[in-house]
Amino acid sequence: MTQEKKIALLEDMLDVDEGTLTPATVLADLDEWDSLARLSLIVMMSDECDKQVTGADVRAYVTVQDILTAMD
Repeated sequence: MTQEKKIALLEDMLDVDEGTLTPATVLADLDEWDSLARLSLIVMMSDECDKQVTGADVRAYVTVQDILTAMD
């Protein structure tokens, strides 16, 4: 999966406009990055990437790049 596709999945999950996220985006700066978004990320990672991540993993993510790396 390309980086652009991964970012598009994240933008859809967070319900933000296309082009809002870059790898350098700090998650804490996003109003949409709340507990529901973190749970949605866990589900999305399982469904779309066949990756199992925990709440602790998600809490450790600081930037969008951290999520992109975990999606590989």
